[in-house]
This record gives sequence, structure tokens and C-alpha cells, in this order.
Amino acid sequence: MDFTLSEASGDLAALTRRLLADKATHDPHGTGGFDTAAWTALGQAGVLDAALPSSLGGGGFGLLEQCAVLTEIGRAVAAVPYLPSITMAAAALAEFGSPELVDRWVLPVLRGERVLAVALSGFTASDGRVSGAQTAVPFAAFAHGFLVAASDEVFLVDAAAAGVSVQPQQTVDHADAGLLSLSEVPGVSLGDIGEWLRLRGTAGVCAQQLGVVERALELTAAYAAERKQFDHVIGGFQAVRQRLADAYLDVEAVRLTTLQAAWQLTSDVPAAEAVATAKFWAAEAGHRVAHTAVHVHGGVGIDVDHVVHRYFTAAKRLEFQLGPATHQLLALGDLLAGRS
Repeated sequence: MDFTLSEASGDLAALTRRLLADKATHDPHGTGGFDTAAWTALGQAGVLDAALPSSLGGGGFGLLEQCAVLTEIGRAVAAVPYLPSITMAAAALAEFGSPELVDRWVLPVLRGERVLAVALSGFTASDGRVSGAQTAVPFAAFAHGFLVAASDEVFLVDAAAAGVSVQPQQTVDHADAGLLSLSEVPGVSLGDIGEWLRLRGTAGVCAQQLGVVERALELTAAYAAERKQFDHVIGGFQAVRQRLADAYLDVEAVRLTTLQAAWQLTSDVPAAEAVATAKFWAAEAGHRVAHTAVHVHGGVGIDVDHVVHRYFTAAKRLEFQLGPATHQLLALGDLLAGRS
């Protein structure tokens, strides 16, 4: 495969970076929630619909371009629901939903007016009615609808329907989440697309983690180049140089495996192994780079008011989202065993 980013990916990444630099806001102590101003700005600028089919009025691009956007969201640690709403839900509805569902649910999301969330475990369905619960569903507290995997099907559920309960929660980095509980809630079936959603979502998590660790390393390298001990910048010490060099290799491993996974998903070739490999690196390397950033920063690295703390906690959340490193190794082992 060619690891060179397309012109569309580069343009979308640059536009997203500029918008989030101007619009994204951060509470250093973290109160949860989602950044409505940044989300609306992305919609108005055409970022939300750019990587969706032209039949929706989008730019006709796909997952690789979405990953470019997600990387910039990670770099800015922006509290916007692009991953569940666009990469997963809107893409699924565009692919498998009826025109009526697209008009009602997707188009308002593309304008930055609504939010869709995704829950892939903990639910069962009978006669089109869904019951069950999942904790820590990203952006659940602000979602207008949910894509829920239940009994080998994925259902679209209206958040305003009777039997839907959402209790707000906060993850380790204080991002928005919620305990989603459903009791005999009617849903619209999109078919057996749970694995399709999971693979795309996992690739998206990896892309967002890439942005987090890439920016964390940049901040750490800049700090090491100016912080002095014993009249020498700490970046000149061998141990620090080795930590930064290892972190650089980890970031590049996340980048290459994520691009490989996204490319295979868009090329109509088996991608489960590539996705599991990418998530392993996003989890394992993300853990190492996040800790390197804190350790090199020293005492300020554990200050919750310092910028590096946002990247540490974001990396820890993404490390475990949709499966930690050990889970990916087990999945990869099962896939390889099935081929032998």
C-alpha cells in the first residue's frame, strides 16, 4: 500500500486543525460534556460531511479521510463526537439505512445540529424491541439517537423513546459518557452490521490516539529542549534522548498500522487482523508515550492544570476504548489460528 496521504486527507486535516485551534475549549479540571461550538463550526465548514458519500451531499471521500480528521481531533483533544456520529453512525446509515432514515438522522448530524452515539455490547432484541445496558457510552448524555448492537443486529433507537434512560458519567479524562439503559425500546434494524461498525470504530479510535500521542510527543520534545538541570537542557541527557527516540518509534508504529487498517477496510479486503494489530499498537504504544510525556515533564507532568495532563488522560481512555492491548492479542491469535 501507499502510505502517502491523499490531497483530500491533507486538506481536511489542515482545515480541522485551524478550526479546532480557534474554536475548541478546555476545562482544565474537566466537567464532562461536549464542545458544541467546535462541533457546530466543523459542520458549518463542511468537515462533517466531507468524508461521506456524495449522495448525502458529502465530498464522496471515506474512512481514510475520516481518520485524518480524527487525528486532528486527537491532537486538539477536542470534545467532539466525530467518531461515533460520523465514522460509525452516519457512515452506517448512509450505507445500510433507508432514504427516510438518512433525511431524519444523518443530515442534521452533518450540519452539526445533532449527535448520534453507538453502543456495541450488553443488549438483546426480541421482535424489534431492544433491552439491556452499557456503561460509559461516549457522548451518550448529549445523543439524540443510538446505534445499538443486539442479537446479531444493529438497531437505531430514538433517545426520546419510552424506555430509554441515560445517566451521565465521566471517563478518566472527564470526557462525556453515559450509562445507557433500554427497556423494550422499539428500534429500526439495519441488519447484521455489528462487526462492520466495530472494525470502523476501532480504526477511528486508533486514528484519534495517533493525534493524541503525536502531539504529546511534540510537547515533550519541546519541553526537553528548554528545561535545564545542572546547566544543561535535559534533552541532552542520554536517558531522556532514548525515551524520546522510543516514543517517536511508537508514534510511527501507531501511524503505519492505523493507515494499514483503514486502507484495508476501504479496499474490500479482509481487515480484521490489520485492525487488531493497529489497536494493539494504539493501546500499548499509547500507554508508553503517555507515560514518557509525564515522566520527562517531571513534577508538572502530574499537575492537572498542565496541558500535558490532558494528553495523558486522553491516551489512557483511548487505550481501553473498544478493547485493550491484551484483548487485541487474543483476537489476533484467534484469527491466525483460524487461518492455519
